Amino acid sequence: MSVLAASGSPAAPAPAFSLDGIAALARRIREPVHVVSTPDGRERGLALGPSPGFRVLGTLPPLYPEWLGGRTFCEAHGVRFPYVAGEMANGIATTSMVAAMARSRMLGFFGAGGLAYADVERAVHGLARELEGRANWGVNLIHSPAEPALETRVAELLVRCRVPRISASAFMDLTPAVVWCAARGLRRGPDGDVVRPTRILAKVSRPEVAERFLSPAPAAVLDALVAEGRLTREEADLAARVPVAEDLTVEADSGGHTDNRPLSVLLPRITALRDALGRRYGYRRPVGIGAAGGLGTPGAVAAAFALGASYVVTGSVNQTAVEAGLSDEAKAMLCEADIADVAMAPAADMFELGVKLQVLSRGTMFARRAGRLYAAYRDHASLEEIPAALRSALEREVLRASFDEVWQRTRAFWERRDPAETARAEADPKHRMALVFRWYLGSSSRWAITGETARRTDYQIWCGPSMGAFNQWVAGTPLAAPAHRTVVRIALHLLEGAAVLTRAHQLRTYGVPLPSDAFRHVPCEPS
Repeated sequence: MSVLAASGSPAAPAPAFSLDGIAALARRIREPVHVVSTPDGRERGLALGPSPGFRVLGTLPPLYPEWLGGRTFCEAHGVRFPYVAGEMANGIATTSMVAAMARSRMLGFFGAGGLAYADVERAVHGLARELEGRANWGVNLIHSPAEPALETRVAELLVRCRVPRISASAFMDLTPAVVWCAARGLRRGPDGDVVRPTRILAKVSRPEVAERFLSPAPAAVLDALVAEGRLTREEADLAARVPVAEDLTVEADSGGHTDNRPLSVLLPRITALRDALGRRYGYRRPVGIGAAGGLGTPGAVAAAFALGASYVVTGSVNQTAVEAGLSDEAKAMLCEADIADVAMAPAADMFELGVKLQVLSRGTMFARRAGRLYAAYRDHASLEEIPAALRSALEREVLRASFDEVWQRTRAFWERRDPAETARAEADPKHRMALVFRWYLGSSSRWAITGETARRTDYQIWCGPSMGAFNQWVAGTPLAAPAHRTVVRIALHLLEGAAVLTRAHQLRTYGVPLPSDAFRHVPCEPS
C-alpha cells in the first residue's frame, strides 16, 4: 500500500543521495526534479517533492520526448515528435511504414529511389488516398543523373498528386526538377509570408550543396521554367525570396549514399552556414536543421539534439522493422551486425562517377565483388578489352553469367524503361560495359528485398554503423526480435531513451553525482 500525504496524494520519495537512488529519480523524467544538498553543502542529491531540512539548489521541469527538438519543426509538419523515418530506396521504406508513422504523429518518407516510374506512381496514389487530409507524410525525390527524364517525371507526379512533403536526396547541384517542386504553387498568405503547398526537406552532407538549398533558387533556372510555361512569373518571383528547402537534413555517417562525415563536425558547420545565409537574404523564418546518419541508440539521438538539431532522421535501423520492404533473411543478417560490419561499395545509380555507398559486409560479399567490377570498368575501355582470365573470373565469381547473357538482360530492361540508354550503349562501348556491371549492382539490392537465397552472398544491404550500435543496445530485450520491431516502436524507444539521457546530462552539469547506469537506458515501453 502506498503512503499518502495529508492531501490524499502519494507522498514523494525521500531525497536520494546514494548513486542508485539518484539514478532512479533521474529516470522519472515526466516529473519536476529538485537538485538538493545537505545542510552543510557537502553532498548533492535529488528530490521529487518538498524536502524539509535540505537546501534546494535548483529545479528542472518535466521533460518529454516530444520536447527534445525544435517546436517549430513539429508545428510546421503537424507532428507530435521531432522524428523522421527516412526514405530507404527501392521501396524498402514502404507505404505501410509511411502510414504507420503518419498515424503516430511522426513523419515518414516513401523510398522512391531506384524504382520504376509505375511503382512510384502506384505508391503515391495509394498514400494520397490512405492519408488524405494529413500533411505529415512524404516521398523521396532522388537525384538521377543517369535518368534525368525519370527525375522530372517523378517530380511532376509528386506535385500533381499534392504530396505534402518531399525529401530531396543525393543532389550535387540544383536541377530544374527539384527547383520546380520547390517553386510550384507558391503564393502570398494574408500576413505577407510566402505559403508553400509542398515543403522540401533536403538531405545534404557537404556545405557547398547545403548552400544551394539554403539560398533562393537560381534566377536562370527560374526564368527557364517560366519560359517553358512550368512556372508563373509570380511563382518565380516568390521563389527568389525564399530558400529552396525549408528544412535541411544534415547527413553524417549513414547507410547508402554518404560522405562518412562525423555529425559533431558537420552539423555545427551547416548550422552556421544557415544562419549566415539567413542574414544575407533576410529570411523571415530560419530553415530547420535536422540530423541523420549514425542514429541507432538513445545516446546518438540525444547527442544530435544537443548539437542543435531540430529533428532526427533514422534509416538503417528501420530496415529491420516489420514494415520494411526487405526479406526476412536480409533482416536477420542486419540483426547480426556489429558497428564494424560495414564497407564502402560502388553505387549503381552513380557508377560511372565513382560514387560509393555504405553497405553491410557481414555475411555478404557484395562490396568486394562490386569493387572488382568497378576496377575493371575503370581500367578498360570496353568489355572486349578485358583480359580473358579476368573476364572469366568476373563471369564465374561475380555475375554467374556471361557478359553477353547479362547484356541481353540489361538491354531488355532498358528497352522497357528508357530506350535511349540502349542506343547510347550501342554507340559507346564504355557505357555498355557500365550498364552490364550495373546490372549486378541493381540486381543485388533486389535479391536482398525478395530473399533470393541462391544469391545470399551477393545481397546489397545499405547499412551504417548505427545498425550494429542498435543491435548492441537492444540485446536481451524484446526489441532484439525482429518480430517486435515496428517502425513506431523503434522511434518511441529511441526518443524515450534520448529524453532519459538528456535529463541525466542536465543533472550532471549541475554537479549531481550520477552513476554510469544513468546513461544506459534499457528499452522498455514508453509511458
